[in-house]
Amino acid sequence: MSGKWRNVALLTVCEVFAMTLWFSGSAIIPGLRQEMALSDSQAAAMASAVSFGFVAGTLVSAFFTLVDRVRPQTLFMCAALTAATANLGTLVIDPAGPWMPVLRFMVGACMAGIYPVGMVLVSSWTEKDRGLLVGLLVAALTLGSGSPHLIDLFGGLDWRFTIIASSAMATLGGLLCLLFRTGRPFTKASAFKPGQMLQALTDPALRLANFGYFGHMVELYAVWAWIGLFLASSLAVYPGGEHAPELAKLLAFTMIGSGAIGSIAGGILADRIGRTWLTMGAMAISGLCCIFAGFAFGMPTYVLVILCVIWGISIIADSAQFSASVIELSPPAYVGTMVTTQTCIGFVLTIATIHAVPFLVDWFGWSGAFIPLAAGPFLGVIAMARLRAMPEAVRLAHGKK
Repeated sequence: MSGKWRNVALLTVCEVFAMTLWFSGSAIIPGLRQEMALSDSQAAAMASAVSFGFVAGTLVSAFFTLVDRVRPQTLFMCAALTAATANLGTLVIDPAGPWMPVLRFMVGACMAGIYPVGMVLVSSWTEKDRGLLVGLLVAALTLGSGSPHLIDLFGGLDWRFTIIASSAMATLGGLLCLLFRTGRPFTKASAFKPGQMLQALTDPALRLANFGYFGHMVELYAVWAWIGLFLASSLAVYPGGEHAPELAKLLAFTMIGSGAIGSIAGGILADRIGRTWLTMGAMAISGLCCIFAGFAFGMPTYVLVILCVIWGISIIADSAQFSASVIELSPPAYVGTMVTTQTCIGFVLTIATIHAVPFLVDWFGWSGAFIPLAAGPFLGVIAMARLRAMPEAVRLAHGKK
């Protein structure tokens, strides 16, 4: 397959650049609070609106089978340019006003034409390395998601720099995607069948794979959305915390960005040892990090660095493997519907947990805010252990479960 890794590398860069838009709203919250009164509920709305938009965009894309109707590279470019424009709209509105969630919703809806479409594009090059290639795309997602924190660091307290830079990167990523060449022609996807969505919960094997993913999602985006403020608060209470805002941005990028290592390593390991073992191990570690974060609050910087690296790697290492599991367990005619169902329910859960964190902070303080989220990955471990014991598990990872 001539040109495989050149095209995969190009797509990975495009994904990194385009995905900077996802958390650009969360990254600028500290800067916004320097200029205006921004409540926790407003900050949560900025973060959750992206998830709302992504769910809506995914459903619309699936219902109209846009990937079949529009060349995937062109769909990716149009989504990236539209999202970049919506992101730039932040500069001409009151960020604390009602239009901010609307713009973030638009960004999220456009992400449905970037991340899932990227999965479709990379699938044209997969052979027996599905776990690795899907892991590479999730690695790109994590780097892109963490990048706004790094961009915000270079921009100082001027949140406008982050908005402009992330929009420029997304525009470039969208245009570069037009250069991507597929490895083999795409198989025409079956029509989206809303009635078949119930099979995701009624089929025992699919239900357990989905429950594992749901447990993973209970933790993931809530932590990613609020880790910056957690770190800033922790560093501020430690003696010598005058540089807490800048250091928090760097550590937030370290935490999310290190997930790229976890995604790639997770993909390689899943192809070798099996998807259930990989997902159970990653969720067990990330769940423990949710608990340990409470003890790490207010401790020296090196403790937070260790936490961020371990947590960042483990929290995303399993993500791509849930999608791969559903693809392998689903009837071929309904793969698109099953993946859409998994994604939509998972992101609906993120909306709830993103909004729950401010209440948890009010009740328990930052030292206890993430501990309840550990229930998600721990329940996910149970689901994947039960799946491993089922006969259907031999369809995972070429029989390695």
